[in-house]
Amino acid sequence: MPSPALLQPQLLGIALVGLWLAALAAAALAVRRTWPEQREWSRKLVHIGTGAVVPIAWATGIERGIALPAAATITLLAALNHRLRVLPAIEDVGRHSYGTVAYGAAITALLALFWPAHPAAVTAGVLVLALGDGTAGLIGPLWPSPSWTLWGHRKSLLGTGAMAAVSLVALLVLWGLLVAGGWASGVPIPVPSPAALVLIVAVGVALEQVALLGLDNLTVPLAVGLLWYLLARPT
Repeated sequence: MPSPALLQPQLLGIALVGLWLAALAAAALAVRRTWPEQREWSRKLVHIGTGAVVPIAWATGIERGIALPAAATITLLAALNHRLRVLPAIEDVGRHSYGTVAYGAAITALLALFWPAHPAAVTAGVLVLALGDGTAGLIGPLWPSPSWTLWGHRKSLLGTGAMAAVSLVALLVLWGLLVAGGWASGVPIPVPSPAALVLIVAVGVALEQVALLGLDNLTVPLAVGLLWYLLARPT
């Protein structure tokens, strides 16, 4: 049984995660009501916003015994929603996709592999999917640019470039915070080199091209998280 001093920040973290997810669901429903013709917007709002869950859990020290069952439960609920369409603002995009379920499964798998020993690997994988892929899905359709189709999914130069740029910025910010934390504490924190970050982003962007049934929501964060872990070195 954790001591009260350790339990208090975890309870705060659980409350913050719950409130954040509830706010995202409410915002998605509001977006769907306001712009019913833009069905992708509400889904991308949830897609991007969910990326904050892992940093919240990391900052508040939520333990594996709480984080992993919670992620698995949310994934199960996403699977039920995919089937029943209880919250269509999250799932209804006019195409057959398991993307929301794959997203939850990816977070669950990353937690099972790396939490709490390597939270940066989990965070890196989630940030690339949430921010990079989410931004690509919003920006890509807004302006015309050279495009191509793979397995029935249209990809554009603008969307792909947006994913690469946003993903690299997100990983560089994470890298900088960890390096600064290592300097402040005097204990080097293992991180990939800046050059390795470019490789990680390139792999993530390449995997996002294969978006069959939305399963890139599983392959992208898993690959990014694994590469972050494997390429991390003490600074």
